[in-house]
Amino acid sequence: MKLRLAALAAVVLLSACRHAGDITAENGGGVYAVRSACPIAGVPAGTGDITLFNPPGSTDSTAIDVTAAITDVRATCQDGGADVVSTVTFTVVGLRRAPGPARQVVLPYFDVALRGGTEIAAKQVGQAVLNFAPGDVHAWARVQASVRVNRAAATLPANVRQILTRPRKAGEAEAAVDPMSDPAVAKAVANATFEHLVGFELTQDQIKYNVTR
Repeated sequence: MKLRLAALAAVVLLSACRHAGDITAENGGGVYAVRSACPIAGVPAGTGDITLFNPPGSTDSTAIDVTAAITDVRATCQDGGADVVSTVTFTVVGLRRAPGPARQVVLPYFDVALRGGTEIAAKQVGQAVLNFAPGDVHAWARVQASVRVNRAAATLPANVRQILTRPRKAGEAEAAVDPMSDPAVAKAVANATFEHLVGFELTQDQIKYNVTR
């Protein structure tokens, strides 16, 4: 399973007074793209929902026991110290097949710091607890997960920042070359880019079900 989100189209370190999409005269009408040391938060495709069956092992629709999904994902970031701390909160909403007595369902979820789109820098597995009230088929739980990233690791090297922020004027040969086409620059940007990903910790059978259903 690949845990990968779309990378930033342009990654440039700029002053805090700049805003993404700003068009300014001093760079000849160029567009500023603001890069943050904060991880990009998200839910990898195929991991945002889970289905439990009864009897276990069956994937027939009549055997569906409990379904749950991750919704309302929100991220905050504290980047004032030596470490950057990303905190993601999300809601797990569950639905059971039929009303019945009170029931508790525990669902595992992962909390991952992903580096460069492919490397798992840190991972922990937590539990979301759904408590179904007697006679109720719905339940929900609010969950919080955090990752800590070293600021130095999430900072572009000075020489790469210089390449990316070098003024380029229309008509010059260099202006037509995307600095990200340089493998060394692209690798440095990837190494300094982190994602904070959450999702259900699925078994291989559950992953297959989510992909093929």
